[in-house]
Amino acid sequence: MHAYMDILVRTIISVILLLFIPKLLGKQMISNMTSHNFVTSIMLGSIAANLAFNESLKSVYLILALVAVAALSFLLSLIALKSHKWRAWISGSPTVLIEGGKILEGNMRKLKYTMDSLDQSLREKDIFDIEEVEYGILEDNGRLSVLKKEAFQGVQKKDMKLPSHPQAFPVELIMDGIVMEDNLKNYGLTAQWLENELRRKGKHISDVFYAVRGTQQQLIFDFYKDDIRHPLDKE
Repeated sequence: MHAYMDILVRTIISVILLLFIPKLLGKQMISNMTSHNFVTSIMLGSIAANLAFNESLKSVYLILALVAVAALSFLLSLIALKSHKWRAWISGSPTVLIEGGKILEGNMRKLKYTMDSLDQSLREKDIFDIEEVEYGILEDNGRLSVLKKEAFQGVQKKDMKLPSHPQAFPVELIMDGIVMEDNLKNYGLTAQWLENELRRKGKHISDVFYAVRGTQQQLIFDFYKDDIRHPLDKE
C-alpha cells in the first residue's frame, strides 16, 4: 500500500511541477516550439516521468533536476532576448527555401528537408501549385511561411476601394450556459440588457449555450435546442 501511495504522491508532484514550469518559461514554450523549447520539453518530460514512476531514484534529486532544467531554460531565454547573436544559436533562425519562385536545393539539403515535406507544408496553406509561391521561409519553429506571387494573392477591400468599418474585439457573453459576468461588467453591459435582447428572439438566458458580441457589435447566439432534425454527425 505504501508503494502505491508513494507513486501517487510522486505523480501528483510531477504534474504540478510540469503545469507550473510553462508559466515560468512563458507561453512561447508551447506555441513556438524552437530547438531550445524542444530540448527543454524532452528533458522535462523525461525527468518528470522518472519522478512519477522510478522509485529507484530519490524524488528530491529528480525535483532538483526539474528545477535546474527549468532555471537553465529560463536563463537561456533571457540571453536570447538580450542578444540577437545568441538567439540564433539558442533558438535557431529562419531559412529561405524558395526565393523568387526558385527552390533553393542547397538550403533544403542542409536542413534535411525533403520535397515531400515542402509539398505538404504548401498544401496546408491551400497551395497545390508551387508556381504560386514567390518566397517560402522555414521558421525556427518548423512552420513554413509563404509569400504568394502577386498574381495569386487574394483581392482585398482596399484593392476594390470598398468602404471599411471599424471592428471591435469580440466579447463572449455566455459560455457553456454560464453568463460571463466579468465580461459584461468590463464592457458596460448587464445581464438585464442581455435578457432583453434574448426576449426579442423569444428566448431566455437559460436557453443559450454560447453567446458572443461580434466584431461589428452584432449578437450571435447558439441555443441548446438547435432544431436540426437530422444532424450530419452525432456522437
